[in-house]
Amino acid sequence: MFQELEGRHALITGAGAGIGAAISLQLAQTGCRLTLCGRSQGTLQAQAEALREQVPDLAVLIAPMDVADEQAVQAAVQQAQSRFGPVNILVNNAGQASSQPFAKTDAALWQKMLNVNLTGTYHCIQAVLPGMLDAAKAGTPGRIVNIASTAGLKGYAYVSAYVAAKHGVVGLTKALALELARKGVTVNAICPGYTETDIVREAVQNIVGKTGKSEAEARQALAASNPQQRLVQPHEVAQSVLWLCAAGSDAINGQTMAIDGGELAG
Repeated sequence: MFQELEGRHALITGAGAGIGAAISLQLAQTGCRLTLCGRSQGTLQAQAEALREQVPDLAVLIAPMDVADEQAVQAAVQQAQSRFGPVNILVNNAGQASSQPFAKTDAALWQKMLNVNLTGTYHCIQAVLPGMLDAAKAGTPGRIVNIASTAGLKGYAYVSAYVAAKHGVVGLTKALALELARKGVTVNAICPGYTETDIVREAVQNIVGKTGKSEAEARQALAASNPQQRLVQPHEVAQSVLWLCAAGSDAINGQTMAIDGGELAG
């Protein structure tokens, strides 16, 4: 299963933990060659070693970078393409969320959320797209999967900058999907609800600090928005990414897939 992905070059941002780590494992198991990107070389190295334990013949490169830094992104992608050739699968997973009431959201916080969550996605697509288009023209389809959030499809109080940035990711996904529709590259967005990641763990601690609730109560408060009354698990998001990258998904383009237990169904 998914044998058609063997040998394809997949670049994943925010690959060191959480959703990014789960996506990396799924793609590694298909035989993809992986470039793992993130800000911490140590975290990426640990993830690469963990992947090799599960997939001993894995071809993997770590390319540390900050997605908000255009030059760093260009350098990392150049390194990756020198090693494995054009990127065939790009997963824009790197993200960051900060919580503040809008009145306390200063310009620095606003810009930081846009830089990491939206402009970072733009930087990565710009860097890989020329090579991806050339490969698609030669017969290897391209896949761009942007990990957005349910915050890209609805509003949440106290995270206005994050919500604005993720709405931007969804808009970029739709616009670019139309531009590339006849060029062998699809562009889609995955929109997870509250997921068992470092971002949610930070949100839990923020709730504990500001409300005095216990950690269990804070987690329950976040899970309450999910009709299944639980947090989404990283591997559930990764499975959806894998499906979008596989054969048979060519007609899935410009879509936003909510992985949220039904939160947006109501």
